[in-house]
Amino acid sequence: MPLLDLQHCTVRFGGLTAVSALDLQIGAHDLIGLIGPNGAGKTTVFNIITGVYRPTSGSIAFDGRPIGGAKPNVIAGRGIARTFQNIRLFATLNVFDNVRAAFNLRCKHGLAHALWRTPAFYREEENIERQVMELLDIFDLGRHRATLCSSLSYGDQRRLEIVRALATKPKLLLLDEPAAGMNPTEKEALTRLIRQIKDRFDIAVLLVEHDMKVVMSICERICVLDHGTKIAEGNPNAIRRDPKVIEAYLGEAPANV
Repeated sequence: MPLLDLQHCTVRFGGLTAVSALDLQIGAHDLIGLIGPNGAGKTTVFNIITGVYRPTSGSIAFDGRPIGGAKPNVIAGRGIARTFQNIRLFATLNVFDNVRAAFNLRCKHGLAHALWRTPAFYREEENIERQVMELLDIFDLGRHRATLCSSLSYGDQRRLEIVRALATKPKLLLLDEPAAGMNPTEKEALTRLIRQIKDRFDIAVLLVEHDMKVVMSICERICVLDHGTKIAEGNPNAIRRDPKVIEAYLGEAPANV
């Protein structure tokens, strides 16, 4: 049984069909790429998976349970986390507090514990602080724990957003154009980071990315959208040579991708 299962998912906005009858299955340990030209419907797919949009028709199941139309916080609680094409950190918070905020999703203590500062509250807060620092150190951000996130370099902000998503302890991580705005060196580092995330945290990853070198080098399977319709799906070599993909997206020289 796949971890994520989209069956015939369609999203319409008035007379516009953004995604048409999409079937997509992701296993518990898969690293899948979702590619296509601008306007192909990639971010819309992310939005229906995470509850931002409700599918007009079709079904979505995650870990064996339906999630189509569920609220984003409910879906996050079930184990799906995402980053965004445009970085969405809490600009007025430091690095530590940006990641700390994500742990609220799974906090066990309630308002009474926080108000009365019970021993259980302090134990959980100490445990959360330890976990935050472990995550920051894994991604070489621990030295910036007190730094305002807006003061970080662009690459560090991208990594921090991924760390914050991982702090929710997801089973599936959605990465929306994480290489956008990065230079070649930063993209190489990002490629290694995504592999590390998949292996170290034992999670599935769905990647939307325009940089084909990033996609082809790390994705085990690639799904290609064009005008909201899936036109191809397969391993990188098959996608690189698919005539429909070449015509819609990759251009006339697939051997150089």
